[in-house]
Amino acid sequence: MSDLEEALRRALEGEVAFDSYTRHLFSQDASMYSIMPVGVVFPRHADDVVAAVTIAREYGVPVLARGGGTSLAGQTVGSGVVLDFSRHMNRILSLDPAEGIAHVQPGVVQDDLNRAALPHAMMFGPDTSTSNRATIGGMMGNNSAGSGSVRYGMTIDHVQSMDVVLSDATTATFAPGTPTKFDSALSDLVAAHRSAIADGFPKFWRRAGGYRLDRLADGPFDLAKFVVGSEGTLVVATSAVVGLVPKPKHTVIAVGHFTSVEAAIAATDDALACDPAAVELIDKTILDLSRQKLEYRRLGSFLVGDPEGLLFVTFTGDTQAEASARLDRLAALWQKHSHGYHTLGAETAAQQGALLKVRKAGLGLLMASSVGSRRPQAFVEDTAVDPSRLIEYSTRFREILTRHGMKAGFYGHASVGCLHVRPFVDLTNPDEVAAMRSVAEEVRDLVVEFGGANSSEHGDGLVRSEFNRKIFGSELYEAMRQVKRIFDPDDVLNPGKIVDSPAMTDNLRDPALPPAKPLTTHLTFLGDMRSAADRCMNIGLCRKSATGVMCPSYMATRNEEDSTRGRANALVKALSSPDPAAALGDSRLHEVLDLCLMCKACKSECPLGVDMAALKSETLAQKHAQSGVPLRSRVFGSIRLLNRLGSATAPVSNLAARLPLARRFLGIAAKRPLPEFKRQNLIRWFRRRPASSGQTVTFLADSFTTFTEPGVGRAAISLLEQAGWQVRLESSGCCGRAGISKGLLDDAKRKATALTALLDTSSGPIVGCEPSCLYTLQDEYLSLLPDNPAVKAVASRVRQVEELLVEAIDSGALKLSSALEGKEILYHGHCHQKAEVGTAATVELLRRIPGVTVTELDAGCCGMAGSFGFEAEHYDVSMQVGEDRLFPAIRSSSPDVVVAATGVSCRQQIRHGTSRQAQHPVELVAQVVVTSA
Repeated sequence: MSDLEEALRRALEGEVAFDSYTRHLFSQDASMYSIMPVGVVFPRHADDVVAAVTIAREYGVPVLARGGGTSLAGQTVGSGVVLDFSRHMNRILSLDPAEGIAHVQPGVVQDDLNRAALPHAMMFGPDTSTSNRATIGGMMGNNSAGSGSVRYGMTIDHVQSMDVVLSDATTATFAPGTPTKFDSALSDLVAAHRSAIADGFPKFWRRAGGYRLDRLADGPFDLAKFVVGSEGTLVVATSAVVGLVPKPKHTVIAVGHFTSVEAAIAATDDALACDPAAVELIDKTILDLSRQKLEYRRLGSFLVGDPEGLLFVTFTGDTQAEASARLDRLAALWQKHSHGYHTLGAETAAQQGALLKVRKAGLGLLMASSVGSRRPQAFVEDTAVDPSRLIEYSTRFREILTRHGMKAGFYGHASVGCLHVRPFVDLTNPDEVAAMRSVAEEVRDLVVEFGGANSSEHGDGLVRSEFNRKIFGSELYEAMRQVKRIFDPDDVLNPGKIVDSPAMTDNLRDPALPPAKPLTTHLTFLGDMRSAADRCMNIGLCRKSATGVMCPSYMATRNEEDSTRGRANALVKALSSPDPAAALGDSRLHEVLDLCLMCKACKSECPLGVDMAALKSETLAQKHAQSGVPLRSRVFGSIRLLNRLGSATAPVSNLAARLPLARRFLGIAAKRPLPEFKRQNLIRWFRRRPASSGQTVTFLADSFTTFTEPGVGRAAISLLEQAGWQVRLESSGCCGRAGISKGLLDDAKRKATALTALLDTSSGPIVGCEPSCLYTLQDEYLSLLPDNPAVKAVASRVRQVEELLVEAIDSGALKLSSALEGKEILYHGHCHQKAEVGTAATVELLRRIPGVTVTELDAGCCGMAGSFGFEAEHYDVSMQVGEDRLFPAIRSSSPDVVVAATGVSCRQQIRHGTSRQAQHPVELVAQVVVTSA
């Protein structure tokens, strides 16, 4: 394929990638399938798409359009040239609120469109659970819907026109009243099969399978709507005009608690009688899984008892009273009809946020419960029947699963009779694959019996296309095959989907992976290192772009290989090689891992808990074993020694470190300010303090709080002593955090052993002010030294200093003045803190300051990430990450606003990027503490 690759490079402005790692990353989507593409193209504009289709035709290679790669049915995997629209063709070309329309490129993410429409009180009607990474092009390809379809319908109902590239590489515009070269042939086809079209399509409206000949037979001849749901098999869209709908002014959610899923479904009729915007079902399986993840467990604090099923019923209104009245009416109906045992009214944004986060994470939470190769598989997850028959249907569905010995989680859109059911299957076991096929066939027949849809919003893809002849009947199916020949006679566009598909059990991902070869690792992984990487099931939450932390480098580059998903899949490829240790030293693999900031956000925000920080650290260690440790890694890995020497020789060291020659020698960015070493460091200050009394607390004197920002440590220790604690300063050892980040794991293990021994001699809590160092004791130490009981004992004693201070304030041991009354505090939490324990304790501490208002920024990673932001080759990305949300939020705030941040890297980055001085929260509390006489 080298000639094809070179031809594409010459003709396209966008990037072209045919290397084995990129091809591997695009061989999968969120389905259970894997097919290796020939190569990947990242078009920058429509002319690139035309050129790609032209050249692919010349070489006899298919073309496959791809958005976010979150398809559950395998639509976006195939053997041709993949066109990734998400990287560059992701612009909103125009937005006309007066007309209620937006002109968008196919790579626009649904939530990005909604943010652009928000100032005009508008939104895109279909609301998918993947709205923070699903693209409009992908939604058009699948005819996606979501929770709001009972009110807003499906994507097909909102597409007004479409600019497309055809299979012969010509272009066209599809819009009502705009003639096309296909009109005559399609008119003849519809006329010839009118009876089959009338009888063959399921009567239930919520469907996404097959070609929509019914739309041509029953309404205006609108090819823009006709190709919605065609999964890229008829045309390649390069832009579309989509309709927007008014955004509801007020929203409330009723959360019904039920003793069974069937009881929850039985309550749906009452919910539909109250004009809801959505009715969503989740079962106890999902609820229990949500309680195990830091990112999602907040939902549990709102629930009453231990429900087997929940119904989330959303109501909207022009006023809060109108929305709340609907909620009250439903609660009364449920009570009258004895539905459920409790109804919770979620009327605040905080309550609703926790509810919706869990609802949208249902798939990921199920995936997280996977054990080895047994995973919840998406093969019967998209059926829908009339809601009035949903109880009987779900009961029969369960009977099929029980008969085949399968368990599954149930959730979905009860308002439209759509169930998302994902049975656990081991695809590496031929017997279970055979059972999966049997279940798929039985469920297909059950759907036909109930007059429902086998594909209701996720499409056909590789998993359901095989069954379309049975679903639609032979005549209608043959008419659909003729549609494909009319649009794509040479089978160029995404062949094998909707018609003429392979068997649903072909091209399965898991059986294609060879057994993992043994590999000795420094860190301990659940199962082995490949299993830890292979936890990723490609749902793509790491590709979200405007909330949370994961994945900061993807947010900056929009490049698949810079997402957690991309890196995990790259590692699976390396770890599946005949010599995994050698493969972990591959330079291309390390290009993929290079921009990982090791922020640990994936550990908590990824529902499957893929810990890319640990995986990258181990990969670096394996590479060092082969090619040696770079000088800069040795220097940064010895940061405690460097800072101690800098402190001892300050202020001379502060001048020497800034010499251009020293920067160039270590590859430090010329624009990056360096931290200032303090001669009067924390250790010297502490030695001069009089001994205090009380219960002992150990303060971890990290390398930064000790030598470059001792004021933070002084504030924390002083507050602890005033609160009645006797502070023991542990300053003899280094936690090894910097070395872990650089893959110096043997050195980190030695440091962990030594520091653990020191800490194990004390009693009481262990606290600190630098989250990255403190939580190393709770995270990496357990992985580096899994058999050391002292490590577990030390980890169990780690607490946030903020927790102790909150307790002291609440008990009256610390009294605070109103010196900051009227001030607003903007707080930015450290990534490791968010990943390990969350930021609630810090926020509560700040809120204890009398008279202040506290706003926690949803600003993602600051971009500094330890040494990452100092390194010349990473400086631009580091600043780009900061510019994502953090810098703009701080710059837009009043100069009187107080900025707080728990991480030393965060404070450095904020100062450099905004010229604002951020303070550690304990410094703010120290400013207002009332000192006893």
